[in-house]
Amino acid sequence: MLDLGRLRALHAVAVHGSVGAAASALGYTPSAVSQQIAKLERETRTTLLERSGRGIRLTDEAHQLAATAQQLLALVEEAEVRIEERRGLPSGRLTIGCFASAARGLMPRALAELARRHPGLDARLSEVDPHLSIDLVARGVIDLAVAHDWDIAPLPTPPGVERAAVGDDLCDILVHRDHPLAARESVRREELADERWISQPPGTVCHTWLTRTLRATGYEPLIVHQAEENHTQVALVAAGLGIALVPRLGRGTLPPEVTPVRLDPVPTRRLHAMWRTGAARRPAIRETVRTLQELWPSVTSTGEA
Repeated sequence: MLDLGRLRALHAVAVHGSVGAAASALGYTPSAVSQQIAKLERETRTTLLERSGRGIRLTDEAHQLAATAQQLLALVEEAEVRIEERRGLPSGRLTIGCFASAARGLMPRALAELARRHPGLDARLSEVDPHLSIDLVARGVIDLAVAHDWDIAPLPTPPGVERAAVGDDLCDILVHRDHPLAARESVRREELADERWISQPPGTVCHTWLTRTLRATGYEPLIVHQAEENHTQVALVAAGLGIALVPRLGRGTLPPEVTPVRLDPVPTRRLHAMWRTGAARRPAIRETVRTLQELWPSVTSTGEA
């Protein structure tokens, strides 16, 4: 009989594309994942992974087995949901994927509150890009995703995935304290045509919003520096190297060299919790979403979340 843990390891490699990434998602070491797959190869008497340049690729047999593993894991999830539903209390392991600023500004309080209220719940967090986290939920790799989008760049909801609003995160233009705009209470988008911008890299939700919005005003934004982390963007602004559009969630207290200015109209990104339809009855899902929604007003009340 095939071992479910070994099938789970193979499925994770198929989803994430490498042994290292699969290990991170599962909370194992790469060596442990490799050992699981080696044992599965001996059990099935089949080669499952082959070298491809500096990486690995799955054989055709491995892809077929990974697809079967996904079906089996879905059945296991359904059984776990039914058991937890009968108990009526959040319990068991809950894997959560969350983008960086929410992982810093929202999730520590949420996870601590869940641990206090429900000691039988083992919630585990991983930082994941919003676009990736939704796909991981749909594939059954993680149980819950906390993602975000903007009005002009909405995130799609795949079939079999449900979502609930958590809250709206406001954004500010950050400028150096000596910048002419620092004395302003607000600024319109049309007034920023000649600015040097600091932005997240292309392909990210924030970069897409910035470029689409500013192009709609009639000019192409001059992006001179790119940084994934908001804290890095703030540091670049503090050095006088450009301006940035930075959400408040997870931003923390700004350094004295940086001044926030309201952009009119105010850009807003929307936070969502997303989970598979098959897991919607699970108390752990319902309680986690409720906790996120309950904490949101206090997290954002200071404006320095």
